[in-house]
Amino acid sequence: MDSQLQHKANSMRQGGRKLAVVRRKLTEFAQVGVNFLDIDQYAFELIKAEDAQANFAMVPGYHWATCIMKNDEVCHGIPQKQKVIAAGDLIKIDVGLLYDGFHVDTTTSFFRGQVSHEKQQFIEIGQHSLDRAIAQAYPGNSVYDISFQMEKVLTRHHLGAVYQLTGHGVGKKLHDDPAVPCAAQKSDKKQLLYEGQTLAIEVMYTQGKPDLKLDQDGWTYRTIDGALGGMIEETVLVTAQGPEILTKE
Repeated sequence: MDSQLQHKANSMRQGGRKLAVVRRKLTEFAQVGVNFLDIDQYAFELIKAEDAQANFAMVPGYHWATCIMKNDEVCHGIPQKQKVIAAGDLIKIDVGLLYDGFHVDTTTSFFRGQVSHEKQQFIEIGQHSLDRAIAQAYPGNSVYDISFQMEKVLTRHHLGAVYQLTGHGVGKKLHDDPAVPCAAQKSDKKQLLYEGQTLAIEVMYTQGKPDLKLDQDGWTYRTIDGALGGMIEETVLVTAQGPEILTKE
């Protein structure tokens, strides 16, 4: 890895560790009775305390540090005060930060309150799907290899792989090439991975059909059939020794 890529990797390791701390503290804070806007305001405080910037708030037209979703909402949910966590809710917190000129991005999904074994399995299968996908992030493998493994796990468990939204490259830009779909696209066999590349690999999936609709707010995507939607994401560095998850403490 050349010196420029090495600098990027080191900066993103530091940023990733900081973001993992933010993610953990937000998850601990997000208890029954807490509203989404308070979670978002806490995210601003945590990111500032890590000597970083809230990069989601830099996206044109978006003014929040997080995207927060519940139940059938899958992605890009605006944190609103009137949305409150209730027992049994599936909560998704998507958060990123900018540190030393580089972006990192992560999402966690979790239930609050007592839920059935089937619902808890929904999270576990999503995590397994993401793990299998990340394991493909070697130089010379392709984006297709990542997506294929992700979709394979979901399909085996009769879950839907979202196709309208994708993971993405991340680094100097929050959203960069290549797109990393949850459902395999044959054309992505040409998208070969290289050492030093950084990707936001995310599984977006549903308990029912994978089709999503966009809310009137122009941001929030939710399942058309009202089924549960999940999202789990890590920022990953491609190395010759194998994938390195940067968003971990």
